[in-house]
Amino acid sequence: MVEKSHAAGLWPSLYEPFRHMGSRLADWLSPASEASADSGTYRIAMELPGVSEDDVELTVEGGVVAVKGEKKVEREEQGDTWFFSERQYGAFSRSFRLPADADEGSVRADLKDGVLTITVSKLTPQDSTAKTVKISRG
Repeated sequence: MVEKSHAAGLWPSLYEPFRHMGSRLADWLSPASEASADSGTYRIAMELPGVSEDDVELTVEGGVVAVKGEKKVEREEQGDTWFFSERQYGAFSRSFRLPADADEGSVRADLKDGVLTITVSKLTPQDSTAKTVKISRG
């Protein structure tokens, strides 16, 4: 007979491999991405091979760029014998927080050769020189 305290200790160890499975699965289905910047713009490039621009939704809200979409299965299986398939299909989503100096209103996107490139202009720095303010009598 197994003691109650020993059995309770057994469940966490059995459960552990599955504990973060949902987030790992989401990471596995997330498209590979990279971010870069130059003096005037930020760029996010995301690999989306086989995804049409009609199947991608890009939104910008509250300083966050969100990309959602779906890679649809488009293959005929009539009469074919499949030995293996390593291709991934299904819905995906990624979100990227924009830096404070990103101009949310200037977001552009281009999908070419299976790569979605999102470009965001940087805000021009405000003049930081001190200004004299005239005080009027009230």
